[in-house]
Amino acid sequence: MLWLVLLPVALFVALTAYLYFYQKSFVFLPVKELAASPDQLGLGYEDIFIDVASGERIHAWYFPNNTTSHEPERAVLFCHGNAGNISHRLPTAQLLAELNVAALLFDYRGYGRSDGRAGETEAYADARAAFDWLVNEKGFAPEEIVIFGRSLGGAVAIELATQVKCAGLLVESSFTSALEMGRKAFPILPIGLLLKYKFESDERIGKVACRALFVHSPQDDIIPFEMGRVLYDRAVEPKQFFEISGRHNEREYLADPGYIQTVRSFIYDASGPHSE
Repeated sequence: MLWLVLLPVALFVALTAYLYFYQKSFVFLPVKELAASPDQLGLGYEDIFIDVASGERIHAWYFPNNTTSHEPERAVLFCHGNAGNISHRLPTAQLLAELNVAALLFDYRGYGRSDGRAGETEAYADARAAFDWLVNEKGFAPEEIVIFGRSLGGAVAIELATQVKCAGLLVESSFTSALEMGRKAFPILPIGLLLKYKFESDERIGKVACRALFVHSPQDDIIPFEMGRVLYDRAVEPKQFFEISGRHNEREYLADPGYIQTVRSFIYDASGPHSE
C-alpha cells in the first residue's frame, strides 16, 4: 500500500524536476546544419551576418526585390518557429519572392550558423537587430517593413511590433502564452511555478498599434485554433483573421490562392485590412 502512494508521488516529483531543468529543450529545438540554400530554388539572395550583443552574430538571408513591380516598397522580416533553421523556411522565402517583396529570414542565436545560445530575451533582441539591419543597411523606413511571425516566431514578432513602427504585423499559427501552452501539455503540473519562459503574447498584442493579420488552422494539432482567435480578439483595429487548413507543420496552404491573395493584399494595402 505504501508503494501505491509513494510511486505516483515520486513520478510527479521526477516529472516536475525534469520539466524545470530541461524545459529549454521543449521550447527551443535548433538545428545547426543547413538543409538547403536559396540558390537551389533559383532565388537570388545575400548571405549575411548581423552583430548582436556580446560580440555574437546571427546568420540571415536577404532576398532583394529585383522586379519592376509598381507596388509600394515593402520588406518582410520573417521570424520562424522553434525548430530547425532558416533553411527549412525556403518555401516561405519562395512565396515572398513570388509576391515581389524583399525579405529577410534570420536565425535566432543557437540556430543554424548563428552564434550563441537560444533564449527568450535573446530571440527578442535578435529580431530587433534584424529589423534595424533592414533600416540601416537597406534603407527601408520602419513603415515599409511588415513583421511576419510563425508559431513561436509569432510571439517574437508581437514583441517586436510593440517596440517599433512598422507597415503591419502578420501572426501565423501562434499561441497566447508559454504558460497556456505548458498547461495544455502538462495539465497536472504547477506550470506557473516552473516556467522560465513567458512569451506573453496575450498581454502584449493589445499594445501593438499597427494593422494586423492573424492566420490559423482549426486542424492545428500543436497550437489550438482558439489561441489564434484570442490573439485576434485582443488586438486593436484594423485587424483581420484568415482561416487556413492543415496541421501545424503542414504547408500546403502556401499554394492556396486565397492565402496568397490575403497575404499579398495585407503586405501592399497601405490602408490595412478591415475587421470581420
